[in-house]
Amino acid sequence: MKIELRQHFYIESARFLPKLPKNHPCREMHGHSFKITLVLQGETDPKLEWLIDYNEINRLAKPLLAKIDHKVLNKVAGLSNPTTENLCVWIYKNLSKKIRTLKQVAISETRDSECFYPI
Repeated sequence: MKIELRQHFYIESARFLPKLPKNHPCREMHGHSFKITLVLQGETDPKLEWLIDYNEINRLAKPLLAKIDHKVLNKVAGLSNPTTENLCVWIYKNLSKKIRTLKQVAISETRDSECFYPI
């Protein structure tokens, strides 16, 4: 049976977006409470009747998320211009190597916005 799981994580990070015009407010240092959703898809294990243990998702994701939680994102390797789009791609590229059923990363930087990768 094919199934989809979603696991949510929450981090606090600061950033500035250096490629924006000088008068844009996001060019200055500011912070966000990011909601990160990992979307996993695949066939359930016939014996266990689940896709993956949520504890396993946590075990695999938390070390990567610790690199960006309560950090200045611009200082993280690969995130010199840490737009939400770039953050989505960065998380996906790093976690898809460890979580083979990862199909998408979604990030909300506010309660009114959301970014998805890949689509």
